[in-house]
Amino acid sequence: MRDELTGKPQRERTDLHGTGLRYKVRYVDPEGRERSKSFPDRRKKAAEDFLGEMESGVRAGTYLDPDAGKVPFREYAESWVKGQSSDASSRQSIESRLRSQLYPFFDRRPVDAIGPARVRDWLAWLEERRLDGTYRAVLFDTLSSIMNAAVEDKLIRDNPCQARSIKRPRRSTHRVVPWPVERVRAVQEGLAERWRLAADVGAGLGLRQGEVLGLSAGDLDTAEAVLHVVRQLRIIRGQLVFAPPKGGKSRTVPLPDEVRAAVAMHRRSFPPTRVRLPWLEPGGRTVEVELLLSNERGEPHSGDHFNKVMWRGAFRATGLVYAPRTDGMHALRHFYASTLLAGGVSIKEVAEYLGHADPGFTLRTYTHLVPSSHARARQAVDAVLGGGANSSDGLRTA
Repeated sequence: MRDELTGKPQRERTDLHGTGLRYKVRYVDPEGRERSKSFPDRRKKAAEDFLGEMESGVRAGTYLDPDAGKVPFREYAESWVKGQSSDASSRQSIESRLRSQLYPFFDRRPVDAIGPARVRDWLAWLEERRLDGTYRAVLFDTLSSIMNAAVEDKLIRDNPCQARSIKRPRRSTHRVVPWPVERVRAVQEGLAERWRLAADVGAGLGLRQGEVLGLSAGDLDTAEAVLHVVRQLRIIRGQLVFAPPKGGKSRTVPLPDEVRAAVAMHRRSFPPTRVRLPWLEPGGRTVEVELLLSNERGEPHSGDHFNKVMWRGAFRATGLVYAPRTDGMHALRHFYASTLLAGGVSIKEVAEYLGHADPGFTLRTYTHLVPSSHARARQAVDAVLGGGANSSDGLRTA
């Protein structure tokens, strides 16, 4: 278009006016490479601030590559998982949490775009799904660990999970109510005969379900009256494997006469079966174990199959109402712990027999089951301050 008076060309604004990149910032990163970033019209102040931040970071040693944090959350998390526990079952649990509760929300979002506001929205989303408080706390710890790693890898400057506005989910507190012995016996009677031993060793030795299903006759030392808990049966990526007990630590548990007799009786009716499975994870070296518990074909069962068929079948057979929260096989461990505490066994010993790494966890779980020592405390003080059991003078002051 030309000006009517001068005839000179005249510029005319189009829809693209002001939308181009007008300012270009150049700086040298700590590796000596020249970097640049462009800014649109009317963003001169933003360009200057960016340049100042980059140069300041280079001088102070706190420089972050502005492009490093653009990696998608899922991609970074998948890399992070590889550096976690070498235990296949632990990695499988972490991967399951990521797939079900983190990837659906964060997925392709860049790591540096996950701020406190996004974390708060995610926590609200988890609460709307009515997830248990303890599970939400575990999920939060998983996200926080990933973002901590991102800080260490210099993808982001701060972990958004540690912002003051973020409230970590509180773990649920479910008071353990041990089964009465009558319920233990009823479930035991309801189990099919070849699986009845599971209730005997669960209630009498406090084993976890995988440890029960992976139990071998060779684990019993009848001379010393102990059981060596050295393995469990797990399912990893859809395949049964043998693995060390939870935490990778074996332990020794006292062997009561009742349990020893139950094992002997079971072996007469159902001789141990040699089972060869991978150790730790599919494709690993195989080990052969003489299992005490197996089906009619001499095959072991996964915990899921045992729960759905044998365990719940015992409730149906006896007419007992099954409550998922309190009636899982873990109830036998609670029964075992409560029995020991009622018998005066110390918390430290109970923790050792249950395979708890922290006796404090055992105390927090079962503290309400520890017999009261109030009477013994009163008697002890009265015996000293009262001058003897028959004294009626009480405590005198000078």
